[in-house]
Amino acid sequence: MDDENFELTPRQQTILNLIVHTYVATVAPVSSKALLETAGLNISSATIRNDMAVLEERGFLTHPHTSAGRIPTDKGYRYFVERLLGDVELPTEEKNTIRHQFHQAKLEMSQWMQLAAVVLARSARGLALVSAPQLDQPRIRHIELISTQAHLVLLILVFQGGTVRQSMLTLKEPMNQMSLSQVAASFNSRYSGMDAQTIRTRLHDLSDFETDVLNLVLELMSTEVPSNQEVYREGLTEVLQQPEFNSQSEARALVNAMEAPNLLGNVLTSRVGTVQVVIGGEGRWRELSSCSMVMARYGVEGFATGTLGVVGPTRMPYGRAISAVRYIADLMSDLVSDVYAE
Repeated sequence: MDDENFELTPRQQTILNLIVHTYVATVAPVSSKALLETAGLNISSATIRNDMAVLEERGFLTHPHTSAGRIPTDKGYRYFVERLLGDVELPTEEKNTIRHQFHQAKLEMSQWMQLAAVVLARSARGLALVSAPQLDQPRIRHIELISTQAHLVLLILVFQGGTVRQSMLTLKEPMNQMSLSQVAASFNSRYSGMDAQTIRTRLHDLSDFETDVLNLVLELMSTEVPSNQEVYREGLTEVLQQPEFNSQSEARALVNAMEAPNLLGNVLTSRVGTVQVVIGGEGRWRELSSCSMVMARYGVEGFATGTLGVVGPTRMPYGRAISAVRYIADLMSDLVSDVYAE
């Protein structure tokens, strides 16, 4: 029987909560006797067994054929995450250490991505995946105009995010470098940080040369195709050592899933600032049926965003994983805001 409207009693919630915590810690099915001995419940063993039977009947628990103990189902984990876990945070000392590590890193995006993956894998005790932020629309950081010959100018266009494009522009009349630099400075003051759509609303009061520059910039922007987001991974070896992946087929399924392009982007539906938990593939991702994913999008919504997450067996320390993902995503959002939204 699996009634979605069934409401657990406070005692059943306590028992489910204890079973999840115990099974996550021990990887062993949990018996009524074990609960009575370790949790100090002031109720009889028969009462615990009855409640465990109800939880199993309602789909929150199951039991291996070789054991009298129970283990949580995907539904049990989902109820635990949404109803029993509560608001969790990393210890203050650990958060301070992580923040210090990010502040010590060089101002290079690749270093931040790698650091985020390492810290997340260690803090959440799982396989960490971190994708680099990507601009929703190409935006100008600045241009340079460099005189090369009497009637030729090299235009260098730098996008926010660091991508550089170059093109030659033919002058109708010769211009010295000082004049070119003044035009570039005026252009940067007027259009820096804008996407093509916004630039097109500001085409008035331009000289013929400025119009030529702007048209070339818009042409370069129209051909700028977002690159595939590089994904940084850390912790796969440690996750594969978990007993859930002793089976070669389960281990191979996990590895194949982690190698899928844009896995996080395909699964993640939440907006920046929201943590999403996917348990057992949620019936949609067969290759993740033995796994849970805790994910978040980071960055500046509508501007530049990336994704990060941690993957592990469904027997995951959800509180730690959720708090680590949330905290590191917030740090990464601050970094993206500082670098891209300048």
